[in-house]
Amino acid sequence: MAGRGEPPEGAPEGSPNGDDEYRSVVFDESFIRAARLQEYSARERLGGDHAHAAVRSLPPKHVRRGRRRGFMRGPRQALVLLLVVALAFGTAIYLGVRSPYRPSTHGTAEALRMTVIPLAPAGRVPGGTPDDLFAHSPAAQFRAGASGITLPGVRGTRSFTESQVVAALTTVKDYLVASSLDPDVLAGRTVRPVRALLDPDQLTQFDRSFSTPADDGRHVPAGWLVRFDPAKVAPAADEVRVHGTLRVEETGPGILEVSSDHTFVYALRPATSSAEPVRDASLFTVRRELRFRFDQNDLAKHQAELLLSQAQVGPQACSAAPPRTLRPLLAGARTTVAERPPGTNPFATGPIGTGLCGMLSTGAEPKP
Repeated sequence: MAGRGEPPEGAPEGSPNGDDEYRSVVFDESFIRAARLQEYSARERLGGDHAHAAVRSLPPKHVRRGRRRGFMRGPRQALVLLLVVALAFGTAIYLGVRSPYRPSTHGTAEALRMTVIPLAPAGRVPGGTPDDLFAHSPAAQFRAGASGITLPGVRGTRSFTESQVVAALTTVKDYLVASSLDPDVLAGRTVRPVRALLDPDQLTQFDRSFSTPADDGRHVPAGWLVRFDPAKVAPAADEVRVHGTLRVEETGPGILEVSSDHTFVYALRPATSSAEPVRDASLFTVRRELRFRFDQNDLAKHQAELLLSQAQVGPQACSAAPPRTLRPLLAGARTTVAERPPGTNPFATGPIGTGLCGMLSTGAEPKP
């Protein structure tokens, strides 16, 4: 029988035994592991016998797979990270621009400081028809109602655009109309139109001024608005004569202040009088000098912080304590004072004084 390595017919003649022939060529396990695969490049394979075969060694399979994965993973991770950063940055910008809850730049609003100076008549209060009284007073050249509150020329400031300055002036005009011309406010039927225009931080002081008024320079109703007692006086004419000025100034970074100085002249008569035409009317003058403060938040909400309120009102008795309403002296009335106060003209320009009382004078020319 033929050996295990021989063909069935036996080993070829003249050839050595198969096992003997390959006995010297033995590949042990360490030799196999150390062997490297060699692969020709495409150009070398196409070149045939005319090209010199350059041999490139391939790295192990797990190394090549890791390189491909690393190459693909790097750019993708960078792209995802870039998208996340861009999305977060865009979201922050959007929320910063669109959020309506912007904090105030100057913190809590200050308490309003106010002064109300009564002006006593020099003699009897003149009476007559509203037309005659207006014609013979400096108010003859004043406009009627809100048309007397005119806006000045407007331009932007360092922190505020022109439209924002206009918004501040418009809010001040709305406040003057609501607090000095609104018939329901003048008659004491409501305070809401005025209250709605104030900074929320000042509402506690505002409410206390009407619930428990006090002569402390903080809680006098006339510091906020003009109000008469409907049981004692009534309007003798449909119009109120108005004249004054508005001035704008940026007083600090992000802080805009508007100062107003206006004189309001009312034609009044006794509440019990109903005769027509009205012949027992008298004029009552209120000069109001107010200073308002705005920041970006106030402008967005159409509200203002009222910093200062100074008023001269007359004819009114100097002895009257600050009441819930003004107390005009009507036609034919007079009052006595222990010491004659200095004459005060509510139609004149210039700062309002700080005295406790004045003598009503209307001899000066009206404001230009």
